[in-house]
Amino acid sequence: MPAEGIVYEPKKDLLSYEEITRLLRVLGQLGFSKVRFTGGEPFLRKDFIKLLEHTAEIDAFNSIHITTNGTLLQKHIVRLKELGITKINLSIDSLNAERFHKITRRNDFEKVMQTFHLLIDNGFQVKLNAVIMKGINTEDIIALAELTKNYNVDVRFIEEMPFNGGYKENLEMYSAKDIYADLRAHYSDLKEIPSKHGDTANLLSVAGYKGNIGVIAAFSRTFCNTCNRLRISAKGKIKSCLYDDGVFNIRDFMRAGVSDADLADKFSEIIRLKPKDGFEAEKMRKAPETAMQSMSSIGG
Repeated sequence: MPAEGIVYEPKKDLLSYEEITRLLRVLGQLGFSKVRFTGGEPFLRKDFIKLLEHTAEIDAFNSIHITTNGTLLQKHIVRLKELGITKINLSIDSLNAERFHKITRRNDFEKVMQTFHLLIDNGFQVKLNAVIMKGINTEDIIALAELTKNYNVDVRFIEEMPFNGGYKENLEMYSAKDIYADLRAHYSDLKEIPSKHGDTANLLSVAGYKGNIGVIAAFSRTFCNTCNRLRISAKGKIKSCLYDDGVFNIRDFMRAGVSDADLADKFSEIIRLKPKDGFEAEKMRKAPETAMQSMSSIGG
């Protein structure tokens, strides 16, 4: 979490639920089959469950996912199951309450762990996301990985990116290679699991453990050649790569009165022009660090 906190945007600048649903219908017609709601924290948005209900009515999407910090989710567990939404990514960067507070600036560690257990008990497919930051939470790697011993979850370690909490020009990174080294030093029988097209995580298993361990090389960008994702911010900015500075504002385009066919054509154009990898996207940015939004606003 940025030290200065988050600036909340005026409601008029945000995509309405009707606009989001319209975009999802167009994207579904183009062949997208999975949608993820992230943030920030998606449950901060008023009546977020209504948006999920509208999304569940779109036949094109056979998979609806949510990435959350777990602080506001507990009271919605029953409704999520009713909607068939059972795939949750839970962000937790430390299993130490003091370090958790330092990273998130919230005293919500116990609440998040309670959410984790409630999700498991209710049969959700849970992935835990931990951004590994040098000098801050590297000592949590093995403790988090050990959760896979008794729980059928994926614990995914993510390389820190230069816009984690605000742009960092000279990021001293704990790389995927460093994370692998820690894991291999502790587990002598790590085995790689074959990845599927579009996967961002390289998965590993430990003999006898119920879950899997994943490493996401978000800064090294080794998975770019199979990336099939498109991101739309709450303000309607399309990002075809996390490292671009936003390639188009679909909110303004839509509010100009265009048709669904026009929207489909624009999405198709953006997809065709998608950079080959994050390094190319970074070079194409119009303004370097000034265009780098915090991950707390553009999501994962």
